[in-house]
Amino acid sequence: MKTHYFYLCKTPALCKTSALCRALALATLVSLSTSALAQLKQLDRVVAVVRQDVITESELNERIAEIRARVANNPQALPDEDTLKNQILEHLILEQLQLQTAERAGLRLEDDEINHAVENVRRQNGLSEQQFLEQLRYDGLSLSGFREKIRRELTIQHIQRGVVSQRIEISDLEIDTFLKSAEGKFWISAEYNLGHILIPLPQAPSKEDISAAQKHADALFQQLQQGANFQDLAIAHSKGPAALKGGDLGWRKTSDLPTLFAELVPALEVGQVAKPARSGAGFHILKLHQKRGDNTQVITQSKVRHILVKPSAILSDAEAKDKLQGIRKQLLGGAEFADMAKEHSEDIGSMLAGGDLGWSTPGQFVPEFEKVMSVIEVGQVSEPFRSQFGWHILQVTERRDEDMTEKVIRNKAARVLTGRRFEDELQVWLREIRDGAFVEIKI
Repeated sequence: MKTHYFYLCKTPALCKTSALCRALALATLVSLSTSALAQLKQLDRVVAVVRQDVITESELNERIAEIRARVANNPQALPDEDTLKNQILEHLILEQLQLQTAERAGLRLEDDEINHAVENVRRQNGLSEQQFLEQLRYDGLSLSGFREKIRRELTIQHIQRGVVSQRIEISDLEIDTFLKSAEGKFWISAEYNLGHILIPLPQAPSKEDISAAQKHADALFQQLQQGANFQDLAIAHSKGPAALKGGDLGWRKTSDLPTLFAELVPALEVGQVAKPARSGAGFHILKLHQKRGDNTQVITQSKVRHILVKPSAILSDAEAKDKLQGIRKQLLGGAEFADMAKEHSEDIGSMLAGGDLGWSTPGQFVPEFEKVMSVIEVGQVSEPFRSQFGWHILQVTERRDEDMTEKVIRNKAARVLTGRRFEDELQVWLREIRDGAFVEIKI
């Protein structure tokens, strides 16, 4: 390797001390290089080593700046500088450990999910695409940088849900106890969007008062049955608290409703008006505008079996499809589906059962499989179709409508109980991965 010297004197060839000049020049160059490197390191030095990754000072400073910007109107909310720096560094370490866990688990987010999340941020802030880009530039971010930030956040959310939810076990006894409690009944109860008209009675009504109020309410009920607008009648006739809003009571759970309303509403269909009902305040007319959270779930289940052929290094995609076409032709000619599945299917899970996948519920399989399964006639063998797993043919052997109400209720209760324990279990998991990881803090 040729060495280049930078001489201190103007005529090195004539200089009697050229060796000394070269030595001084080299020392100066080394000194300058060391100084430059030190400045570079100071600009973006490593502040923590987290397993195989590092956190740099610029990352730490950027996050500190973000936090300060969030509380710009109330800077007293922040701790002192050292405490803030340590807290944020610890947060970055935990983020890095979770991202490493996601990478080891093979978690990869599709671009469509990132695009959807970015678009949601733009819409929620009421910005046009141009305004959104300008706002990012104002905040010191590029679109690619913002997308990467969203990717990190979503990846951490996914890995938290995936890992922590599996650590939480909810027993049948816990679900039973929760469902019997007043709180449990509140959580699983449906919500109703109601319209209300009140025809009032005086404090000590006479028979004439009661009769007149009832006739008034009955007349309004008849108009509603004939298609009159509920909101218009409420504004014109109701003396209830929401009269000027067209009688709109908003969304209410059964437990939030007066006893009379709670008895009437569950029997109503959406759009239906209940007959006038009397309470101490007067005669009430209720209309059910909308309903949500109704636990009655009757779903169509399909009993299905399939044969899967996977393309490979020795079987092209087209050849895999042709092979299934041949198998289908044999099935249409009278061959037994179960026998053909045992001989040809590459789905290890169902092959030995003759391709039988049992009773399925909507959403159980990949979209391509669901689409074919939902439209095919019972007993018919489908044409070959492609999914991420390979080429399939399927046959629906039976269909039935199944009341899943009890299962839906218990699943909802389990989700509520899981949600309550999620945060505590998340903190336990984060402590575990923090304590079990090699982390070296350099500041």
